[in-house]
Amino acid sequence: MDFALTLSGFGVGFIIGLTGVGGGSLMTPILVLVFAVPPAVAVGTDLLYAAVTKSAGVFVHQARRNIVWPVVGLLALGSVPAALLSIAVIKSLRERGLDYDGLITGVLSVALLLTALAILCKDGLIALGGMRRFALIRVCHNGLRAPATILAGAVIGALVSFSSVGAGALGVAVLFFLYPRVSAIRIVGTDLAHAVPLTAIAGVGHWHVGTVDFPLLAALLVGSLPGIYLGSRMGTTLPERHLRWILAAILSLIAARLAFAA
Repeated sequence: MDFALTLSGFGVGFIIGLTGVGGGSLMTPILVLVFAVPPAVAVGTDLLYAAVTKSAGVFVHQARRNIVWPVVGLLALGSVPAALLSIAVIKSLRERGLDYDGLITGVLSVALLLTALAILCKDGLIALGGMRRFALIRVCHNGLRAPATILAGAVIGALVSFSSVGAGALGVAVLFFLYPRVSAIRIVGTDLAHAVPLTAIAGVGHWHVGTVDFPLLAALLVGSLPGIYLGSRMGTTLPERHLRWILAAILSLIAARLAFAA
């Protein structure tokens, strides 16, 4: 069992290194569908897994000045309260003895589909963000970009707390739309700088609720760290567009499977 979990951690870590996304999008469904881990425990464990595996990236991006900290702050203004509120809802449902696994599975399915769309529409969102003739974009870019960023952070915070999905590809997609003049590498660095503390806060919240399995977390980390390293080395040799289509197809299939399982 531990070896299989470590192998799964290696595979997901490899995909994270290869594509930059895939942590919560793949790990949580694998834990639920393959290893029959309760959805809430899978989400809580994966949140701390994501916080650990992505933390090194923040230091790298900060050293290269790839993080726009004011944007991180705006996202956190929405995401942190939303995460705390979501954890409070999960805790309340758990204390009342209500079945909340169906809720988590449903949110996970929606988050996976949104992530798949974000991966496929990356280029289109970048182009759309620069087209000022659309009313919504004009509104967002003319004085309301900060409130829109806070609102986006709140949505991401809730999705992440209930599903462990959304801090990666969805966050990047939103930032590309709202900040089209910011370079791609700074968008990625900014999203990562927001994702790590968000997943850590939500993960600690799940730990408080009792939905984190630490032996499971350790088994996953043993495999994921070398997987991320190897995937990062190979990622430069494979075409990004093909990888995006493959990952989006996998996420869509997993979302459908979870929806039918709910």
